Amino acid sequence: MKAVLCKEYGPPESLVIEDIASPTAGRGQVVVSVKACGVNFPDTLIIQGKYQFKPAMPFSPGSEV
Repeated sequence: MKAVLCKEYGPPESLVIEDIASPTAGRGQVVVSVKACGVNFPDTLIIQGKYQFKPAMPFSPGSEV
């Protein structure tokens, strides 16, 4: 599957689209196919390293899904 990844802090132009392994559902879980999702202002701060929450790199930004 394709995913938008943040590999280094920077502006939205620094995000990359890459193929990653498709997730698999564990026992009692489901995999949801997302075609589109919203992006919030905090997401823009997170990818720039300007937010209190800093996920481990690389990460796929977006808190709407």
